[in-house]
Amino acid sequence: MNGDEGHPREMVGVSPPNPIVAGVRTENAGGILPLCKEHILLPMKDSHTLENKPAAQKEETVKIVEFSDSGERKGEVAVPKIVKSDSEWQQQLSPQEFEVTRLEGTERAFTGKYWNQHEDGLYRCVCCGTPLFNANTKFDSGTGWPSFWAPVAEENVVTIDDRTFGMRRTAVNCRRCDAHLGHVFEDGPEPSGLRYCMNSASLKFQKP
Repeated sequence: MNGDEGHPREMVGVSPPNPIVAGVRTENAGGILPLCKEHILLPMKDSHTLENKPAAQKEETVKIVEFSDSGERKGEVAVPKIVKSDSEWQQQLSPQEFEVTRLEGTERAFTGKYWNQHEDGLYRCVCCGTPLFNANTKFDSGTGWPSFWAPVAEENVVTIDDRTFGMRRTAVNCRRCDAHLGHVFEDGPEPSGLRYCMNSASLKFQKP
Protein backbone atom coordinates (compact mmCIF):
# COMPACT_ATOMS: atom_id res chain seq x y z
CA MET A 1 0.00 0.00 0.00
CA ASN A 2 1.30 3.46 -0.80
CA GLY A 3 1.10 6.37 1.59
CA ASP A 4 0.97 10.08 0.79
CA GLU A 5 2.60 11.24 -2.46
CA GLY A 6 3.34 7.67 -3.52
CA HIS A 7 5.91 6.92 -0.84
CA PRO A 8 5.65 3.48 0.85
CA ARG A 9 4.28 3.56 4.36
CA GLU A 10 6.43 1.88 7.02
CA MET A 11 4.44 -0.72 8.96
CA VAL A 12 5.30 -2.67 12.08
CA GLY A 13 6.06 -6.34 11.39
CA VAL A 14 4.97 -6.24 7.77
CA SER A 15 6.58 -6.49 4.33
CA PRO A 16 6.31 -4.42 1.12
CA PRO A 17 3.45 -5.13 -1.31
CA ASN A 18 3.64 -8.50 -2.99
CA PRO A 19 1.12 -10.41 -5.10
CA ILE A 20 1.59 -13.52 -2.96
CA VAL A 21 -1.45 -13.88 -0.74
CA ALA A 22 -1.23 -14.94 2.89
CA GLY A 23 -2.68 -18.30 3.82
CA VAL A 24 -2.62 -19.81 0.31
CA ARG A 25 -0.50 -22.90 -0.28
CA THR A 26 1.00 -24.61 -3.32
CA GLU A 27 2.72 -27.85 -4.28
CA ASN A 28 6.41 -28.30 -5.07
CA ALA A 29 8.92 -31.13 -5.09
CA GLY A 30 9.30 -30.92 -1.34
CA GLY A 31 5.60 -31.21 -0.59
CA ILE A 32 3.05 -28.59 0.47
CA LEU A 33 4.65 -25.29 1.44
CA PRO A 34 3.16 -21.88 2.20
CA LEU A 35 3.41 -19.39 -0.62
CA CYS A 36 3.36 -16.59 1.87
CA LYS A 37 6.54 -16.96 3.94
CA GLU A 38 8.26 -13.57 4.31
CA HIS A 39 5.27 -11.77 2.76
CA ILE A 40 2.18 -9.99 4.02
CA LEU A 41 -1.30 -9.14 2.92
CA LEU A 42 -1.43 -5.36 3.25
CA PRO A 43 -4.14 -3.55 5.25
CA MET A 44 -7.27 -2.47 3.48
CA LYS A 45 -7.17 1.01 5.03
CA ASP A 46 -4.52 3.70 5.22
CA SER A 47 -3.66 4.58 8.80
CA HIS A 48 -2.53 8.04 7.60
CA THR A 49 -6.18 8.84 6.91
CA LEU A 50 -7.89 7.09 9.80
CA GLU A 51 -11.33 8.33 10.61
CA ASN A 52 -11.70 9.12 14.28
CA LYS A 53 -15.42 8.65 14.24
CA PRO A 54 -17.23 8.67 17.58
CA ALA A 55 -18.59 5.38 18.85
CA ALA A 56 -22.16 4.62 17.84
CA GLN A 57 -24.67 6.21 20.16
CA LYS A 58 -27.28 3.47 19.89
CA GLU A 59 -26.07 0.35 21.64
CA GLU A 60 -26.29 -2.83 19.59
CA THR A 61 -26.21 -6.27 21.17
CA VAL A 62 -24.89 -9.54 19.79
CA LYS A 63 -25.13 -13.11 21.03
CA ILE A 64 -21.94 -15.04 21.76
CA VAL A 65 -21.10 -18.18 23.73
CA GLU A 66 -19.06 -17.63 26.88
CA PHE A 67 -16.37 -20.08 28.02
CA SER A 68 -14.30 -20.40 31.16
CA ASP A 69 -10.51 -20.12 30.84
CA SER A 70 -10.40 -23.92 31.10
CA GLY A 71 -12.54 -24.17 27.97
CA GLU A 72 -15.81 -25.11 29.67
CA ARG A 73 -18.88 -23.89 27.78
CA LYS A 74 -20.96 -21.58 29.99
CA GLY A 75 -23.80 -20.77 27.61
CA GLU A 76 -25.03 -18.15 25.19
CA VAL A 77 -25.23 -14.54 26.36
CA ALA A 78 -26.32 -11.24 24.83
CA VAL A 79 -23.55 -8.64 25.12
CA PRO A 80 -23.09 -5.09 23.83
CA LYS A 81 -21.33 -4.90 20.47
CA ILE A 82 -18.04 -3.07 20.89
CA VAL A 83 -17.62 -0.05 18.64
CA LYS A 84 -14.62 2.28 19.05
CA SER A 85 -12.92 4.95 16.99
CA ASP A 86 -9.59 4.19 15.34
CA SER A 87 -7.79 6.43 17.83
CA GLU A 88 -9.34 4.52 20.74
CA TRP A 89 -8.20 1.19 19.25
CA GLN A 90 -4.71 2.61 18.73
CA GLN A 91 -4.50 3.52 22.40
CA GLN A 92 -5.53 -0.01 23.42
CA LEU A 93 -3.56 -2.14 20.94
CA SER A 94 0.06 -2.50 19.91
CA PRO A 95 0.92 -1.15 16.43
CA GLN A 96 0.95 -4.66 14.94
CA GLU A 97 -2.29 -5.68 16.67
CA PHE A 98 -3.94 -2.55 15.30
CA GLU A 99 -2.65 -3.15 11.74
CA VAL A 100 -3.96 -6.72 11.73
CA THR A 101 -7.28 -6.43 13.57
CA ARG A 102 -8.49 -2.98 12.55
CA LEU A 103 -6.80 -2.51 9.14
CA GLU A 104 -7.10 -6.13 7.90
CA GLY A 105 -3.36 -6.73 7.72
CA THR A 106 -1.48 -10.02 8.01
CA GLU A 107 1.64 -10.75 10.00
CA ARG A 108 4.60 -12.45 8.31
CA ALA A 109 4.50 -16.26 8.31
CA PHE A 110 6.51 -18.01 11.04
CA THR A 111 6.88 -14.79 13.06
CA GLY A 112 3.75 -14.79 15.25
CA LYS A 113 4.00 -15.91 18.86
CA TYR A 114 1.37 -18.67 18.55
CA TRP A 115 2.09 -20.41 15.23
CA ASN A 116 4.18 -23.13 16.94
CA GLN A 117 2.50 -23.16 20.35
CA HIS A 118 1.13 -26.47 21.59
CA GLU A 119 -0.09 -25.70 25.12
CA ASP A 120 -3.63 -26.38 26.28
CA GLY A 121 -5.79 -23.31 26.67
CA LEU A 122 -8.20 -20.89 25.08
CA TYR A 123 -7.48 -18.30 22.40
CA ARG A 124 -9.47 -15.09 22.88
CA CYS A 125 -9.86 -11.97 20.75
CA VAL A 126 -7.03 -9.55 21.52
CA CYS A 127 -9.45 -6.63 21.15
CA CYS A 128 -12.42 -7.66 23.27
CA GLY A 129 -11.65 -11.00 24.95
CA THR A 130 -14.32 -13.01 23.14
CA PRO A 131 -13.47 -16.76 23.17
CA LEU A 132 -12.48 -17.80 19.65
CA PHE A 133 -10.54 -21.08 19.51
CA ASN A 134 -9.68 -23.96 21.80
CA ALA A 135 -6.16 -25.37 21.67
CA ASN A 136 -7.60 -28.86 21.19
CA THR A 137 -8.62 -27.88 17.63
CA LYS A 138 -5.19 -26.45 16.74
CA PHE A 139 -3.02 -28.32 14.22
CA ASP A 140 0.25 -27.88 12.33
CA SER A 141 -0.74 -26.65 8.87
CA GLY A 142 2.80 -25.95 7.68
CA THR A 143 1.83 -22.38 6.76
CA GLY A 144 3.48 -20.50 9.62
CA TRP A 145 0.21 -19.18 11.08
CA PRO A 146 -1.87 -20.57 13.96
CA SER A 147 -4.37 -22.95 12.37
CA PHE A 148 -7.54 -24.49 13.81
CA TRP A 149 -10.10 -26.84 12.33
CA ALA A 150 -13.04 -25.12 14.09
CA PRO A 151 -13.86 -22.09 16.24
CA VAL A 152 -14.78 -22.69 19.85
CA ALA A 153 -18.33 -21.64 18.93
CA GLU A 154 -19.76 -20.69 15.53
CA GLU A 155 -21.67 -17.88 17.24
CA ASN A 156 -18.44 -16.11 18.20
CA VAL A 157 -17.11 -15.49 14.70
CA VAL A 158 -18.51 -14.12 11.48
CA THR A 159 -17.34 -14.90 7.94
CA ILE A 160 -17.13 -12.33 5.17
CA ASP A 161 -16.71 -12.70 1.42
CA ASP A 162 -13.27 -11.29 0.54
CA ARG A 163 -12.55 -10.57 -3.14
CA THR A 164 -9.39 -8.52 -2.74
CA PHE A 165 -6.27 -9.25 -4.84
CA GLY A 166 -8.41 -10.69 -7.62
CA MET A 167 -9.24 -13.76 -5.53
CA ARG A 168 -12.30 -15.01 -3.70
CA ARG A 169 -11.60 -15.99 -0.09
CA THR A 170 -13.50 -16.06 3.19
CA ALA A 171 -12.34 -13.66 5.88
CA VAL A 172 -13.03 -14.38 9.56
CA ASN A 173 -13.90 -11.63 12.06
CA CYS A 174 -14.75 -11.51 15.74
CA ARG A 175 -18.52 -11.20 16.08
CA ARG A 176 -18.45 -8.84 19.05
CA CYS A 177 -15.93 -6.21 17.89
CA ASP A 178 -15.42 -6.96 14.15
CA ALA A 179 -11.68 -7.55 14.60
CA HIS A 180 -10.10 -9.11 11.51
CA LEU A 181 -8.69 -12.51 12.56
CA GLY A 182 -7.61 -14.19 9.32
CA HIS A 183 -9.19 -16.42 6.66
CA VAL A 184 -10.76 -19.87 6.52
CA PHE A 185 -9.87 -22.38 3.78
CA GLU A 186 -11.38 -25.73 2.78
CA ASP A 187 -8.15 -27.72 3.05
CA GLY A 188 -8.10 -28.60 6.74
CA PRO A 189 -8.16 -31.94 8.56
CA GLU A 190 -11.15 -33.97 9.67
CA PRO A 191 -13.66 -33.70 11.18
CA SER A 192 -14.43 -30.28 9.65
CA GLY A 193 -12.14 -30.22 6.60
CA LEU A 194 -11.55 -26.52 7.35
CA ARG A 195 -8.40 -24.55 8.12
CA TYR A 196 -8.94 -21.38 10.11
CA CYS A 197 -5.68 -19.59 9.30
CA MET A 198 -5.39 -16.92 12.00
CA ASN A 199 -2.95 -14.16 12.93
CA SER A 200 -1.20 -14.46 16.29
CA ALA A 201 -1.56 -10.68 16.60
CA SER A 202 -5.36 -11.04 16.66
CA LEU A 203 -5.31 -13.57 19.50
CA LYS A 204 -4.64 -13.61 23.23
CA PHE A 205 -3.85 -17.01 24.75
CA GLN A 206 -5.33 -17.92 28.11
CA LYS A 207 -3.98 -20.91 30.05
CA PRO A 208 -6.48 -23.06 32.02
